[in-house]
Amino acid sequence: MTDPQPEPEAELLTEPREGMPPLIQTSVELAEAAARLAAGSGPIAVDTERASGFRYSGRAYLIQLRRAGAGSVLVDPIPIEDLDPLRRVLSGSEWILHAASQDLPCLEELDLHPSKLFDTELAARLCDFEKVGLASITEQLLGFRLEKQHSAADWSSRPLPHDWLAYAALDVELLIELRDELDAELARQGKTAWAEAEFEHVRTAGPPKPRKEPWRRTSGIHKVRGARALGRVRAVWEARDDLARKLDRAPGKVLPDAAIVEAATADPTDFAELMGLPGFRRRGGRTNARLWLAALAEARTVPGEDLPSTTPPQDGPPATHRWADRDPVAAERLAAAREVVVEVAGKHRLPAENLIAPALVRGLAWEPPKRVTESHVRTVLAEGGAREWQIELLAAGLAGALQD
Repeated sequence: MTDPQPEPEAELLTEPREGMPPLIQTSVELAEAAARLAAGSGPIAVDTERASGFRYSGRAYLIQLRRAGAGSVLVDPIPIEDLDPLRRVLSGSEWILHAASQDLPCLEELDLHPSKLFDTELAARLCDFEKVGLASITEQLLGFRLEKQHSAADWSSRPLPHDWLAYAALDVELLIELRDELDAELARQGKTAWAEAEFEHVRTAGPPKPRKEPWRRTSGIHKVRGARALGRVRAVWEARDDLARKLDRAPGKVLPDAAIVEAATADPTDFAELMGLPGFRRRGGRTNARLWLAALAEARTVPGEDLPSTTPPQDGPPATHRWADRDPVAAERLAAAREVVVEVAGKHRLPAENLIAPALVRGLAWEPPKRVTESHVRTVLAEGGAREWQIELLAAGLAGALQD
């Protein structure tokens, strides 16, 4: 008996295999690049680089594209006034993106909209791969390793270094081959139609709804006690948000969350007291001291009835760990419904969260239809955004769980 052969080591890619594509920065260069893409064939791999940790906006600071027969293209959208040549070549073509929901908003901001989508991350999830990051799934299926050391870089800075551009080009280098491998795997598992429905859902989902009272997500807010102090959090957070938007800087770069919590707790009334708080000694805290003091002063004048509630507004069912005390019967329904989801997900080799949105199951269990029948459950699932394939797999089982 011979010893098993070790798996071949994946090849590390540090540069595009066909050489580095030039960075497109003018309208003339864009027209030429668009012509090359138009002369290619098949779907177009698309990716973007943003500067979310540095900028307020989620705009794209680099667009990467690749198509069979055309090679890769790197576009700097900042200096180019009219992206219409790119818009025309992308229209009507299938786009390949990895984790498309992250990139589509900034592309839509540039009036770039896919008419058909293949999401390689979502496809990998539906195929039940344990690791679905681009580097992991590329190594598993294609035998190439991609380094991801520049994912958190400030892509709004200029000029863009060569190694950053190489990293960006590699993000689309293998997307076409990856799409083909995943497409074949979806077909082998009988999940092609499911994947197409999920891709279309992502493509047409639109932007997420604005959060209610987004200031409540301030890190460390749990340390703040009382409605008046929460009003100070709200006032300083909103002042920071307005300034960050005007400066196009990430809010945390303008003033850290910890400083907002300090101000809400101490309620400083003058510059010396404000500077006595560690979070305000940095440049943003000191430079904009008048703004923070004005926000705090305004918070002191807010009538009691207009102060925020000490209990965050409930959007949907309560946290599930409270169900057993608040409604034991609902807690039992949720446990039974989750068992159905886990069983069906295991049978079809799907992550439970991709089989059905967990929030939809919670909503069903907390407030089931007045008449718990499969037909009524189907209606609730459809109204909640579940796709037809998900409803077909789950409606009967969930109806049974909710009746018991």
